[in-house]
Amino acid sequence: MIRAAPTPSERLRVLSDPVRLRVLLLLERGELTVGELARALGLSQPRVSNHLRLLREARLLRERHEGRTTHLSLAVSEDESAAKLWNAVRAEVEALPEALADRERQERIVDERRARGGEFFDAVAGRWDKIGTDFATGVARERAIAALLPRVSVIADLGCGTGWITRSLIGVAGKVICVDRSARMLEVTRTKLAPLPSGVELEFRRGELDALPVADAELDGAVCAMVLHHLHDLRPALLECWRALKPGGVLSIVELAPHKEAWMAEAQGDLRMGLDPRDVLDALTRAGFVDLSLESPNDAYRPRREDGARAELPLYTVRGRKPRA
Repeated sequence: MIRAAPTPSERLRVLSDPVRLRVLLLLERGELTVGELARALGLSQPRVSNHLRLLREARLLRERHEGRTTHLSLAVSEDESAAKLWNAVRAEVEALPEALADRERQERIVDERRARGGEFFDAVAGRWDKIGTDFATGVARERAIAALLPRVSVIADLGCGTGWITRSLIGVAGKVICVDRSARMLEVTRTKLAPLPSGVELEFRRGELDALPVADAELDGAVCAMVLHHLHDLRPALLECWRALKPGGVLSIVELAPHKEAWMAEAQGDLRMGLDPRDVLDALTRAGFVDLSLESPNDAYRPRREDGARAELPLYTVRGRKPRA
């Protein structure tokens, strides 16, 4: 039986509690797990779970499950009535004395995530070609690059890893910018690509996808291949891509379809077991991209399990453009 949508008065009762308002403000800033949310609030997880139950019933939360972990985000944008109520109380929530402390704790949690991710990829950089680049045909890489042609001159390989995409960009773009959170990954890529052909301009920049070391409107195009499933929240990274692209610039994405290979979380640092392409398209739309397209290339990712057998994981490519105006 489908439960009827909550009435405004029911939602107002839910929003009458300052802790629940603080929950919504934190989730508006970014996705958090239940445990992270409890830490950001400075409260016990059982106490937070009771508040989350009421917020779920009021349809103010969006949930995403990765194995046994629940990730939460704000869902008020999906309901006009909920959005109006939230906008009416949001300023008062920000003025709560607890809100500043919540934000500081949330920022520490995000910094810890980045540190863990950087440490993991630094550790596996030397063997990433063996565990992170096993593809059936390589067609997805070529499709991602083809989506940028013919109008590109400055292209960024975002989350370049050990240069899987970068190799194909050399000779296509006048300038290629390699961005990765791991200094070690960048060192491995630089070594593997040397010596460069004459006339090729290649830069290496260390940085996060949600804080790109790229100037506003510096890029004609960007490739984000096999990276988004390493992120807790897509929106900040896609907004950064939008900022870094010139008007008319193209973002090309290669991603894994949803799968059940949970072992990849530990072996490859994956935070998501693939991504539903509808979620990626929706996130691109919310970030401001237009002319979206989705394609399923004749390619698959084939990582080797511990028993030696290879998984066969479907890939897809998504393309979006920053409006010219």
